[in-house]
Amino acid sequence: MSRFIAFIVVAVLSTAAYAEEFSVVEATIPEMQAAMEEGRVTSRDLVTAYLVRLGLYENTINAAISVSAKALDIADALDRERATGKVRGPLHGIPIAIKDNIHTTDIPTTAGTLALDGFVPPYDATLVRNLREGGAVIIAKTVLTEMANWMVLGMANNYSAVGGYAFNPYDTRRDPRSGLNDGRGVLPTGSSSSGAGTAASFWAANIGTETTTSIIGPASAAMLAAVKPTVGRISRWGVIPVTYDQDTAGPMTRTVTDAAILLGVLEGATPDPNDAETKRCAPPSDNDYTKYLKVDALKGARIGMPRAWFIDPYTLPGSDAPSGGVPADQKAMMDEVVAILRAAGATVIDPADIPSAMAETWEDNVLVRGSCSRKPSFRGDDAECSVVLKYGFKRDFTDWVATLGASAPVKSLTELREWNTANANLGTLKYAQRSLDVSDEQDLNSVVDRQRYDADRANDVRLAGAEGADAILQRHDLDALIFAGSRGSSFLAKAGYPSVNVPFGMVANGDGFPEGFIPKPAPMGVSFSGTACSEPRLLALAYAFEQATMRRRPPEF
Repeated sequence: MSRFIAFIVVAVLSTAAYAEEFSVVEATIPEMQAAMEEGRVTSRDLVTAYLVRLGLYENTINAAISVSAKALDIADALDRERATGKVRGPLHGIPIAIKDNIHTTDIPTTAGTLALDGFVPPYDATLVRNLREGGAVIIAKTVLTEMANWMVLGMANNYSAVGGYAFNPYDTRRDPRSGLNDGRGVLPTGSSSSGAGTAASFWAANIGTETTTSIIGPASAAMLAAVKPTVGRISRWGVIPVTYDQDTAGPMTRTVTDAAILLGVLEGATPDPNDAETKRCAPPSDNDYTKYLKVDALKGARIGMPRAWFIDPYTLPGSDAPSGGVPADQKAMMDEVVAILRAAGATVIDPADIPSAMAETWEDNVLVRGSCSRKPSFRGDDAECSVVLKYGFKRDFTDWVATLGASAPVKSLTELREWNTANANLGTLKYAQRSLDVSDEQDLNSVVDRQRYDADRANDVRLAGAEGADAILQRHDLDALIFAGSRGSSFLAKAGYPSVNVPFGMVANGDGFPEGFIPKPAPMGVSFSGTACSEPRLLALAYAFEQATMRRRPPEF
């Protein structure tokens, strides 16, 4: 708790005056804005209250990898602006946390890896600049799985060499099961981003990043609303990459309204000259996504629910047995979701199975060729996997290092791997670094390697897009597809398609626990997914569903 003591001292001295008037626990961004407009609370008060909660509960959850030493000063400056009549927008004075692979020039950016410990980048990420210009107070960096989970498949979610193990606030105990009792939490955190601090009201909201499942997964696991945007809608400049083919940042919040507010600020009004892909989708007028939030948006909507593999087991090409599917309680949850949607006036096509997920040939099935990190698959053993992530990581990590100039803590992927090996006694290789290894063997100057990447990338996009999500959306004239939590995320990520998660249910947390240990239930959300640039419609549907259900509950810890 030592890193929070200074904050607690200040906070306790200044909390009494407003503590009975306004609570930050579960407070929404509009509620905080209204309280500041009415003079019932200041930005300094909000930051102080969140720092108190961090001081009280952080040792239990470990949601922050670092905390801003300037947050109170920034809040004071924003309060002075408000006093003169200047309000920058809906985030003015609102404390926000961001994932620790996103550049900030006033807080270290480490990606959880020891080679970057203490590293302060020479420039802010574009999304950080947008947040600052919008009046947000960046209060902390959130924990993450080291290198956004591109160290090794099987690393515990939200573990890093810098931050250690972090926990899901809905069950903060350690896993007692053999083979999993290495210090990790018993309740999974969802993927490389963390929603723990937002769920526990350590800040108003946080920004995660996703390559395959790491916004929707953690949001589902922490009973949060979230938007995984179309790749390119939010600039990736200044975000340590896995691969920019699939990487995106996105908001993780307690309500759909808060997520819509943040999405508009993160996107910015104009394309980023440092990221050409930001021309892919046009922002709404005034960057205001809240205008799409209508309580009756489900009336007349057409929604499809893929079942084959995504809910019900399905035998994939080359296999003799079914795979996929979900447990009975998750299936029952989705049946309830369908009933709620229909009662709200939506037409639900059930099943609405993904054509490329049911393709009978190995070459045309989107589910059979995973990333070459799964085995892991080194050169010569990668014919049956996609090289997109391993090739893209080396390419984009190399380009990212080049933007740092003389400040770069390592000059190449090879140097990072060698540093980790040389400093293994510090804990750099607790789970090894095989994902880095399979990436580093890629030759960016090789025509053969580039051709293989190009072919796999085109195949991924075709099977996830035109012959996957787009095919079923068009066949049934659908507005969206629905999935249990992040069940559809890896598939949709290949085409860079968006999803919006809504908090909904509680399901069983696995099995195999020792006698006497009773696991607490796991949160699970419902995600609404669509084609590129469909966030306005997805947010509308998600908001209407949220308002019809209101299932979010804060954690007790």
